Amino acid sequence: MPGASAQPATLLPDVPPDKRPRHIAVIMDGNGRWAQQRGLPRIEGHRRGVASVRRATEECTRLGIGQLTLYCLSSENWKRPQRELDFLMHLLEQYMIEERALLLREQVRVSLIGRREGIPDSVLEEVDRTAELTQGNTGLRLCLAVNYGARAEIVDAAREIAHDVQRGVLRLEEVDEEQFAARLYTAGMSDPDLLIRTAGEMRISNYLLWQISYAEIWVTPKCWPDFDEATLHDAIRDFAGRDRRFGGLSPC
Repeated sequence: MPGASAQPATLLPDVPPDKRPRHIAVIMDGNGRWAQQRGLPRIEGHRRGVASVRRATEECTRLGIGQLTLYCLSSENWKRPQRELDFLMHLLEQYMIEERALLLREQVRVSLIGRREGIPDSVLEEVDRTAELTQGNTGLRLCLAVNYGARAEIVDAAREIAHDVQRGVLRLEEVDEEQFAARLYTAGMSDPDLLIRTAGEMRISNYLLWQISYAEIWVTPKCWPDFDEATLHDAIRDFAGRDRRFGGLSPC
C-alpha cells in the first residue's frame, strides 16, 4: 500500500477530512458482466476484481477512511455454478495469505461478517488467522461480508434477543435499537455513511439493511474490475456535497 503514510488532506485537497465518509460500504457488482463483455470466462472477472479490492483498500488507507465494508458473497450467491463458487473461495483464501504481510504493515484490521456455515474450513482458517493477527491494528478496518444476508442477520439478532429474554438476561422492556444493534454481525462498528454500488444497478440486494438507514447512496455504471481511485474520489466528492439532515431540517 504505497503512500499510506501521506497526509490524508493532501490526497483529496478539495474535500476536507471532516467532509469525508468515515465508513464506506461497497456492493461490488459486475465482475461476471465485465468478463463476458470481453469474451472472457466469468471467473476472470472475479480475478480482476481482486485488484480493485486492493486499490480501494489502499486508497481508503491513504485517505484516512475509518472503515471499508465489502460485499464479497451474498447468502443468495450460493445458487451460482459450483465452479464459480469454488473459485471465489479460492480467491478469498489466496487474498488472506498473500496480502497478510501488507495488511499488517499498513495497520489494516480485518473482520468477517456473515454466517460461517458453507464456507470451507481452509478459507475460514486463513481469514481467522488474518483477523487475529490484525486485531490490534489501528488503521483502516476492512470488513468482508461473506455468506452475508441482511435479513438473515436481522433474524439471527432477533433470535438472540428472544433467547436472552427467555433466559432472563434481558427484560422485554429493555429491548431497544441499541440492544438490537449490539446483536448484529456488525456490533461495535459504526454505520456506513456512504454506500457505493457498481455496474449501474439500482437496488440494495439485501445488504446492511439495518445499518444503511441514513447512508448516502452512490451508483456508478462502471463494473467492479474498472473501479479505481478516481472513481472512489468521485464518490467521496459527491458525498461531501450532500446535505445530510438525518430526518431534520437544514439551517437556513
